Amino acid sequence: MEETRISPKLRENENYIRGRLKNCGDVLIRPMKLGTEKKADCLMVYIEVAVSNMMLEDSALGKMVNHFWESSPGEIREFVEENSLGIADVKKLTTMEEAFAALFAGNAVFFIDGYDKAMKIASKGYPNMPVSQAETEKVLRGSREGFTDAVKTNSALIRKRLRDSCLKVEESQIGTRSHTLVQILYIEDLIQEELLEEVKEKLNYYEIDGILDSGMLEQLAEDSWYSPFPQFQTTERPDRAAQELLNGKIIVICDNSPAALILPSSFNGFMESSEDWNNRFEMASFLRVLRYLALFAATLLPGLYLAAIRFHTQILPANLILSFAEARAGVPFSSVAELVFLELSFELIREAGVRIPGALGSAIGIVGGLIIGQAAVTANVVSPIVVIIVALTALGSMAIPNEEFASAFRILKYIFLFLGGYLGIFGIVLGIYLTVSHLSGLLSFGMPYLMPFVKKDKGAGTGDGILRIPLRKRRNRPVYAKKNQELRLKRRE
Repeated sequence: MEETRISPKLRENENYIRGRLKNCGDVLIRPMKLGTEKKADCLMVYIEVAVSNMMLEDSALGKMVNHFWESSPGEIREFVEENSLGIADVKKLTTMEEAFAALFAGNAVFFIDGYDKAMKIASKGYPNMPVSQAETEKVLRGSREGFTDAVKTNSALIRKRLRDSCLKVEESQIGTRSHTLVQILYIEDLIQEELLEEVKEKLNYYEIDGILDSGMLEQLAEDSWYSPFPQFQTTERPDRAAQELLNGKIIVICDNSPAALILPSSFNGFMESSEDWNNRFEMASFLRVLRYLALFAATLLPGLYLAAIRFHTQILPANLILSFAEARAGVPFSSVAELVFLELSFELIREAGVRIPGALGSAIGIVGGLIIGQAAVTANVVSPIVVIIVALTALGSMAIPNEEFASAFRILKYIFLFLGGYLGIFGIVLGIYLTVSHLSGLLSFGMPYLMPFVKKDKGAGTGDGILRIPLRKRRNRPVYAKKNQELRLKRRE
């Protein structure tokens, strides 16, 4: 597509702009006569809500226009060519495509008659949510700041924590219509060049009309798109992003999305919380073990229950079997149908609680679960033990720190439920074998998904694993960083 160059004749530029912006009521096109005796014909184009009032003294745009009232046409052209006022973030634009890109990015674009370039002047930009607490990754100890919808603000929150010139921020625009700004952050002397090139290639592999959230980038760039397990880790916390950068990883931030992507990702990384390294190692290790137990409960507990009561009753004490049989007396459904019904009911309650706004959603989740569970037991639709199984399964999935990762095991739960219900322990073992085989074959940008369990790390002291080592023993970086930068901590001489 051939680009249209900006004409030195202001009238031609105005006619072209009005033609392109026909029926765009939110874009203001303001012809002006500035300078002494109003001899300089100018044109200002901007999106109404995204640009500050041109007459305000505290905005760059307002200062410029107020200065031009008393300037000669020659001085105005000198400013446009040389930026004699020294206003920050001013850029010369030579084509109409550049001018429209600057306009739709939330800037003002200034034209002057007799000059074949336009000038981009940054202003307040589009409305954005302020920095607030991360909702999905709450911690007891650590920063309370979370990412916002503005990509520039998010990179600044990371820069606030890593004040090093080696932290690089590369920008690109993705989407033929959305022109969404995407930033790739990495520490230059830690990152492996092959990984960086692969990330750039994957992000630009597809051409799409619009990217509205980082989740769309994630789905397009995944190698194993059919897998329920996410190959990109997400975070809403700047401190978590900064910590991963120090490990030699890459952070991808997408405009209009508060979730940053961490890559490569690993199974163990999804099970870590942001506050693990802020707490003492004894408690952090205990909580990590507890999360792994919760993961197994969320995935295997319903299937193991069905396998035990349908095929392997001999492995349970006689009193417990009799208790289960007494509890199921009068239930008209099979144990598999009973468990599937209650699991789907709790999934429905969870989804309804998410969709209902505010505190009412939490109330619906708690009250709905209690009422449905109690009413179902009273009506002999389900047995009490099944309510306990389903409740423990739900608690287990909620204990997994990453919601996307937990969703994969919520799906696997139903597969193990049917395997255990119709094949017994053999079905459970078969399911575990197939799941581990699938995870062993997954790669996240060339790195094994089951790191560090399936690949030898660069020695002890990296801190990757189920148990958290003391901070003073965490001397080495994980395998993601360059080999000559593996040392993270050492004693001062």
